[in-house]
Amino acid sequence: MQANTENTYINRFQKGVRDGIPIALGYLSVSFTFGMMAVAGGLPVPLAVAVSMTNLTSAGQFAGLSLMLSGGGYFEMALTQLVINLRYALMSVSLSQKLHKSVTLLDRLLIAFGNTDEIFAVAAGQPKEVGKKYMLGLISMPYIGWALGTFLGAAASAVLPENIRSALGIAIYGMFLAIFIPPMKKSKAVAAVVGISAALSCIFHYVPILNRISSGFVIIICAVIAAAIGAWLKPVSAEQGAAE
Repeated sequence: MQANTENTYINRFQKGVRDGIPIALGYLSVSFTFGMMAVAGGLPVPLAVAVSMTNLTSAGQFAGLSLMLSGGGYFEMALTQLVINLRYALMSVSLSQKLHKSVTLLDRLLIAFGNTDEIFAVAAGQPKEVGKKYMLGLISMPYIGWALGTFLGAAASAVLPENIRSALGIAIYGMFLAIFIPPMKKSKAVAAVVGISAALSCIFHYVPILNRISSGFVIIICAVIAAAIGAWLKPVSAEQGAAE
C-alpha cells in the first residue's frame, strides 16, 4: 500500500525526516545565537525556549527580541512581525498548490506554522505532490533543531563566564554577515537595498528627532523604503520570478 502511495504522491514520514535533517543542523547554530542574545538581554532560559517553540522565524524572532528588550509596544511588535513575515503568507499559498488533496484544513494550518523558507524550498522542489506525513516529518526536525539550539544557547549564556559569552557574541555578527553577503555578491540590486537600509539605519540613529523613533518602527521604515527603492530600480518581471 505504501509503494502505491509513493507512486501517486510523496507521503512518507521517514523521507520527510531525512530531508529535514540538513535544515535542522543549520537552524541549530542560528537559534543558539538567539538563545544567547535572549538570556544576555535578561530573558530567563524557559522563556527564551518558549519563544522558539511557539515561533519558527529567525528574522522575526531577532526583531521581536529587540523590541521586547527595548520595551516596545504591542502595536510595534505586531506591525514589525507583519512586515518581516508577510512572505510566509505568499509561500503558504504557493505551497498549498503542492499539497495532495488528502491534506485537510487542520493539517494545512499545522503545516503553515512550520512553513519556513528552507522547508518551503525542499517541499516545493519535490517531483510530486506531498502529503501530510511527509510534511510533518520535514517540519519536525527543523522544529526540534530550532528549539534545541535555543535551549543550548540560552543555557550556555546562563552558565558561561562573561569573557567567554562576550567572545561567543561575535557569532551574532558573523551570522548576519553570512545572511546578506552571499546574495549581495550575486545581485547588485540586493547590494543596493542592503546599502540603502544601512544608510537609513544610520540616519535614524544619529539625526536628532529621528533618533527618538523606537527601534521597531525604524526596522519597519527602513525595510519598506529600501525594498520599495530596490523594486523601483530593478523590478522583477513575471518570467524572472517564475524562473527563480
